[in-house]
Amino acid sequence: MSKLTTITDRALELASQAGTSLKHAVPSADKLLQTGAALGVAKTGGKLAVNFVRRNPAVAVATGIGVGLLALVAYRKRKQDQANGPIEGKSRRVEARKVNGTSRTSTARKTGTPRKPRSTTRSPES
Repeated sequence: MSKLTTITDRALELASQAGTSLKHAVPSADKLLQTGAALGVAKTGGKLAVNFVRRNPAVAVATGIGVGLLALVAYRKRKQDQANGPIEGKSRRVEARKVNGTSRTSTARKTGTPRKPRSTTRSPES
C-alpha cells in the first residue's frame, strides 16, 4: 500500500468518526443538513428564475400582472364577504306595540283643536 491510499483511508475513517460524533453531540444535525439542502435548492431556483426573466421579460411581466389581478380579485371578494356577512356586536329584540287607531300623539290633537273635514268632491285640476 502506498502512503496516498493509507492517508485517504485514514481521512475517510476520521470523517466518519467526526460525522457520528457530530450526530451524537448535536441531535438536530439532520435539521441543519435539511436546511442547508433547502438553501441550496432556493439558491439554484433563484439563479434559474433570474436567467428566465432575462431571456423572457414579456412572460415575466405578464405573470406579474396576472398575479396582481388574482390578488385584487381575492381582496375584493374578501371585502364583499365581510360586507354581506353577519355584523358582530350586541343586539336585542324590540317588540312592536299595538297602536289603538283612536289615540293620537300629535300636540295639535291634545289641545283639542278640531281638524278640518275632508272634501268628498274632486277638484277639477286632477
